[in-house]
Parts: sequence; structure tokens; C-alpha cells
Amino acid sequence: MSSPAFPLHRPAPRTPSSTARTRSVDRRAAGPPTGRYRFDATTGSWWWSPEMRRLLGLDSAVEPCTETLLDAQHPDDVARVRDALGAACADGRTFALETRVLHPTRGQRAVVLLGEPVHGEGGAVRGVEGVCADVTGARPADPVAGHAEALQTEIAQLRTAMASRAVIEQAKGILMLLTHCGEQTAFDLLAHMSSHTHRKVRDVAAALTGSAAGHARLPGDLAAILRDACPPARPMH
Repeated sequence: MSSPAFPLHRPAPRTPSSTARTRSVDRRAAGPPTGRYRFDATTGSWWWSPEMRRLLGLDSAVEPCTETLLDAQHPDDVARVRDALGAACADGRTFALETRVLHPTRGQRAVVLLGEPVHGEGGAVRGVEGVCADVTGARPADPVAGHAEALQTEIAQLRTAMASRAVIEQAKGILMLLTHCGEQTAFDLLAHMSSHTHRKVRDVAAALTGSAAGHARLPGDLAAILRDACPPARPMH
């Protein structure tokens, strides 16, 4: 059975130029970027990082939408991208695709598009988030030899990066609940715990989420910092 068609969500036009598919050269991009994106299936809205825009060769005035993403793909890859996004939203399927982006100034680029469904309450899929990486420079001199291995390595690296971000986001949520702070303060606290215990941020985050889930005790040095950061309990009346 074919995957359901992914809806085209056009942004509301702000000016005539914002609806056109305009592109520009970003001379600040020193190398192939790795972009991040999020799609909210409930509102049909997209968010793209600046690196994602550079990878696609899009001007900052262009509003992110499904049509623009598909328009940047090689015509032979459009259906694959649409079907993968549609299946992620409808059935919660993860995907990893190698596609071709037609960059306006750099020509055809080989990219890996990785997507993970985002689940809301009750397990329903409320969107998709992921990364898109330009792997053109990683292509072997022999277009056949080593191609599959290089692609699998790239995908594994992208999945690791996404897993790290996921556990950091979970740890931030835990700290926000414990300390009644905002998102940026929670991340600053994670960074503080990392620098004072000589652990990587993702390792601190993993320790916090593991402790919150009851899988392991929080190491003593992290627990001490957390005790200092938590507000005193209110007296019971």
C-alpha cells in the first residue's frame, strides 16, 4: 500500500515577494551544512534552521512549507520525500533517505534526509523532526565502491546526533519542573553541571533522565549541584 500523500501547507502570503521561490547565495557558508527542521502536523507549520535554508539555497524571506521543500528536490525524488513525510505523520514511521537537492548556485547536491515522528499525548503523532545533511563531499572517488557503507555511516551519525538532542530536551524538561525555571535557564544549568563535573552535556542529561525514570541513582556530584539549584520546599499548612 502506498503511503498517504503529504499535504502541501502554503504559508499565508505577507508580500508578493515572500510567496515566490527566491534563492540567494550565502557566502558565509564555508562548507556543506547540516540543517534541522520541525513540522507541526496539527498546524501545518514548519521551522527550519538557518543551516537548512543554506542547504536548500533559500532566501530568508521564503516561508518554510512542504511545497518549497519538495520544489528543492530533484523531480525523481519528490514522491519519495513526500511519501516518507506522509508515512511519518500517519503511521509514526522513521525514515532515512538519500535525495538530490537542486541548489541554485552549487548545482545538484547529494543529501541525507532523516526524520523521526514526534508523539503527543496518547501516542498520537503530532509532527516530524529531523536533520538534513549535505553528503556530496563524502562520496567516494569510485561512485560504486563504498557508497552504501558511507551512507550508512552518515545515517548512524545523524541518528546519534538526534538521540543526543532528544535526551537533552528531556533533561531540560525535568530541570524546568524541579527548579521552576525557563528553558534557557534549564540548559544553562545543564551546561553548569557539565563543566563542574567534567562530563559531556549529553551524559549529564542521560544521568538525569535515567534517574527520573528510576533506572539508576543520580551520581553524587550531580545530585549536590541539583540540590543547590532546587528551590526550598514550601511549608505545609
